[in-house]
Amino acid sequence: MTAAAADGPANAAPMLEGGCLCGAVRYAAAAAPRHECFCHCESCRRASGAPFVAWFCVPRAALRFVRGAPARFRSSERAERGFCAACGTTLTFEEDGSQWIDLTAASLDQPALAPPRAHLFVRSRLPWVVPGDGLPEFATWPPRQERIRKARGTLQWAGDLESMRRDR
Repeated sequence: MTAAAADGPANAAPMLEGGCLCGAVRYAAAAAPRHECFCHCESCRRASGAPFVAWFCVPRAALRFVRGAPARFRSSERAERGFCAACGTTLTFEEDGSQWIDLTAASLDQPALAPPRAHLFVRSRLPWVVPGDGLPEFATWPPRQERIRKARGTLQWAGDLESMRRDR
């Protein structure tokens, strides 16, 4: 749903809704998507079984699970991944202590609401994945100067990434 809640003000944050393939886990996030990216890291590839994953973030406080809850797997010393225990859909990435939670863009009911704006961890990209979308590509996290230079037309993304790194 892209409109504000029916009883909320016209300028309220959009409601992002989504869930897993089988419908056992559903979520709603009352926040605009931020930090939209494709991640090519090995951990994301292995957890999803896909060559890369499209993610977006919302503040943890803005997300609620409205049906079921994801099962959790500690995928590293500092993070957990959430997935549907019934169908296996990858849903979340939660770094310990972060104010943000990552959600898979493809789990949205309307994935077009969170189009990726960069490719991250391309140093781990599979050799047969060749993006032709013209989005900025970064070996890992974008270095600060590179973010500023590449963000001339998308300054919000660079600022969002900086705030995300600070909060994590």
